[in-house]
Amino acid sequence: MSACVPTHALGASRTERDHQPHSPPPSPRFRGMGADLSASVAVFLIALPLSLGIALATGAPLQAGLVAAAAGGLIAGRLGGSPLQVSGPAAGLTVVTAELIQQYGWRVTCAITVLAGLVQIGLGCLRVARSALAVSPAIVHGILAGIGVTIAVAQLHIVLGGTPQSAVLDNLRGLPAQLADIHPAALAMSVLTFALLFAWPRIPGPAGRIARRLPAALVAVAGATLTASLAGLTLPKVDLPSWRSHALAGLPEGPVLGIMAAVLTITLVCSVQSLLGAVAVDKLTARRSDPRRRVGRSDLDRELLGQGAANIVSGTLGGLPVAGVAVRSSANVQAGAVSRNSTMLHGVWVVVAALLMVPLLELIPLASLAALVMAVGIQMVSLHHIRTVTRHREVLVYAVTILAVVFLGVLEGVALGVAVAVGVALHRLARTRITHERDARGVHHVRVRGQLTFLAVPRLSRALHQVPAGTDTVVELDGSFMDHAAYESLQDWQVAHRAHGGSVEVAGRAGRRIAEPASASHTCCRPWTPWRNHHCDRPQTMPHADGRQRPSGHQLASGISAFQRNTAPLVRGELARLAREGQRPAQLFLTCADSRLVTSMITSSGPGDLFVVRNVGNLVPRPGAESGDDSVAAAIEYAVDVLKVRSITVCGHSGCGAMQALLSTPPGGAQTPLKRWLRHGAASVERMKTTDGPWARLAGRAPADAVEQLCLTNVVQQLEHLRQHEAVARRLAEGALELHGMYFHVGEAQAYLLADEEGVFAEVADDVVIGR
Repeated sequence: MSACVPTHALGASRTERDHQPHSPPPSPRFRGMGADLSASVAVFLIALPLSLGIALATGAPLQAGLVAAAAGGLIAGRLGGSPLQVSGPAAGLTVVTAELIQQYGWRVTCAITVLAGLVQIGLGCLRVARSALAVSPAIVHGILAGIGVTIAVAQLHIVLGGTPQSAVLDNLRGLPAQLADIHPAALAMSVLTFALLFAWPRIPGPAGRIARRLPAALVAVAGATLTASLAGLTLPKVDLPSWRSHALAGLPEGPVLGIMAAVLTITLVCSVQSLLGAVAVDKLTARRSDPRRRVGRSDLDRELLGQGAANIVSGTLGGLPVAGVAVRSSANVQAGAVSRNSTMLHGVWVVVAALLMVPLLELIPLASLAALVMAVGIQMVSLHHIRTVTRHREVLVYAVTILAVVFLGVLEGVALGVAVAVGVALHRLARTRITHERDARGVHHVRVRGQLTFLAVPRLSRALHQVPAGTDTVVELDGSFMDHAAYESLQDWQVAHRAHGGSVEVAGRAGRRIAEPASASHTCCRPWTPWRNHHCDRPQTMPHADGRQRPSGHQLASGISAFQRNTAPLVRGELARLAREGQRPAQLFLTCADSRLVTSMITSSGPGDLFVVRNVGNLVPRPGAESGDDSVAAAIEYAVDVLKVRSITVCGHSGCGAMQALLSTPPGGAQTPLKRWLRHGAASVERMKTTDGPWARLAGRAPADAVEQLCLTNVVQQLEHLRQHEAVARRLAEGALELHGMYFHVGEAQAYLLADEEGVFAEVADDVVIGR
């Protein structure tokens, strides 16, 4: 019986609460307007200093950054396909734009931006947005890292009080002279900006939580500006000329091939960055626990159309190229935005600031903006990305792309990165080592290192036919790909070898056994598919008397057969040892009977590790309250006094039907076995209703609804019941036993551990193991 008992009464009560007859539902246009308004302010406070800093780094008029931010918010926000992605001038376009301004001038660069927007609209109409995601992540990360290095080196000169050159090599060669001629005031403001950027998000305690409502970028620039003004420092500051003299786009002038290459570069970088950003925003919004705050998945083709329109408007009005920006987009999601209104409002606030806040903006030291952009450039060289490409053996692609972007340019870096990625893929596909040897026990080992394609079939066939008939053989496949020709060759040999009395075991990396394919094991489950709720995709059924289909017992028999064939040989030795020595588990794990809660999976445990007790609602009756059902108390006594477990964990889970029933079932009525059992959870309901102490909660967010609140509270309450058992109290007093509370969110596959006595459950990190 599943512990998640469906309760229609709970759903009915929610409907009645949400849609009262005298209170019509709010209009979709204004739903979540408060959240969008606060999110737009948070994004605006980040976007304002960054937009000015990026414009400074490119050598464009500073107003161009504000124009791009406004166009990205209003145009891309309204027309784009990713409602919560925030667009504007992006650090990833800094190097490209700076090169274009240096080569063609500002007005022609604006025209190139307009042409790039037209190309983006054309690509969006052709619906090719998904193809941009086919670019290797190592190339994308390499492009961003190369741009980040270029930005950091250039801005270092401004940080030191000098002027950067257009090329990276020139900036590196000029660095010693710049270090010998440091401007103390500029350096001091830059150091102050760096210090505030680093320290502000790390302020501890309640004061830190309040302080972090203001973005670090705004605080850093505002702090440096205030200090420079109060100290009366003489150093270059923001200069915003009158909008009447603002330069708009001009006609493209220059060599046709050069203009076309520039348009292609802007289009490529803007499009790839925006599309990857939209995918990342989808991942962020999917993690939201409240369904009302989720938004639909991004329409990538529409996003490309919106970005193109924004670039046309921004270029026409004399703004920088526009793309989706990761920092502002993640801030928008984290601030609780629920629709595209937040993105558009942020554009409105940028327009207001550009028109009404010019005197304040002109107090900002250029060194502070340079430090801010330099910090962004350094962050673009991500250690996480480096670890990822290292793990996937794509360091060469990453390194070549970085060096090419830094020393040759973005377009050249992309071309070389793609060429190296193709070369690496072909090398991996064609390079396969196949060896054959016999060990001391007489077992023959055929080892394959690399991908098995038709090119390797002759060598594979020679190695396999060196194995004598009737012998024990292990085939080790250390690769991630096998084409049809190689599969058939290996499969035919296995059949023939077994027919002559031999045995064959196919193993993966590190000798891990690979299960039989479907055709050989006579089961509908394929061993390479992900773990599923059922044994196979097509459960066996048999007709019922009324003509309907119902599951047959074949599914159970098929699963047992798969265990005997694939798993039993691997665990037989360990189980034999446990049978000889008896069980000696270290933990008692008390959890719900819900079918979705697989204790061995979520604790990475095996035979002999856990002494598990499951019941409806993970309840622990108080001593003396069992009334004929002593099973839980007996299990506790046996685990503590006989097995001498060192820890006990009470584990609840999301969407628990027992908790739903406790909330929705009215008192009285027929006392069914289920209702009699659930009375042991009444104390949890009372605990949740009390206001004497803090509520149980998840760190970082409030419970999604009353059911989740009760699930958390129930874990805390059942631990209280557990302490009242005589055996548990005695071992606790001796210091020989630990109690743990745990909550498992089924939909997120995320475990939480009770972190303190106030009922706060914290996420379990990757390197934490329960009971250690």
